[in-house]
Amino acid sequence: MEQQAGVATKRWTAIGLVVALFGIPAIAAIARLTGPGDPTVTTLRELAILALTVVLLLIVTKGERLPLSSIGLRFDRIGRSVFQGFILSIVLVLAAVGALAALAALGLPYGSGAKIAPSLALVTLTVIRAGIAEEIFFRGFALERIEALTGSKVAAVVITVAAFAGFHFSGGLAGVLLAFVLGLILTLYYVWKRDLLAAIVAHFLVDFVPNVVLPLLGGEG
Repeated sequence: MEQQAGVATKRWTAIGLVVALFGIPAIAAIARLTGPGDPTVTTLRELAILALTVVLLLIVTKGERLPLSSIGLRFDRIGRSVFQGFILSIVLVLAAVGALAALAALGLPYGSGAKIAPSLALVTLTVIRAGIAEEIFFRGFALERIEALTGSKVAAVVITVAAFAGFHFSGGLAGVLLAFVLGLILTLYYVWKRDLLAAIVAHFLVDFVPNVVLPLLGGEG
């Protein structure tokens, strides 16, 4: 009986890894083929990714029968997590500024006129989704399960950071390199603290401030 339970758990873990590593890219690819830039398609894309996030959480709790703390998600220290997420967001901003300057010096400008979504409302939905889903998928589930399966923290970091960076290929080489730098920082922080909520807060703030707050204030996103 225990052996059967172990096999079932591994099966759910394998399914979860497919969802975590390929779910968002698959939905994004379908959206690009269906109607790139279309507000309805963009909305459906974001809602589909959020729905898939719920599915992944159910895989953890119902399939693997593990607590959400097994992917670093806990709510017993929300204040500390939010504070650390805020500090981490500052580190990410400084790293992004340095990376963007380096990319520009190499002739690889990033974000020239590109928009995340057609409207500010959809941009807001997108950055909320990105902060939640991408951290749960890449930093939480994929990193924890790959490390558990391989016994190698290095392998888990390399695979998840590479997957996260590659997912941002729509921003060109500059977008991939920027995602690599920021993803590596988020991943190293997570490996250090195992606090997924802080990573979610930091990821959200780094996207939300330049893409939503600054445009509302009349600045550039």
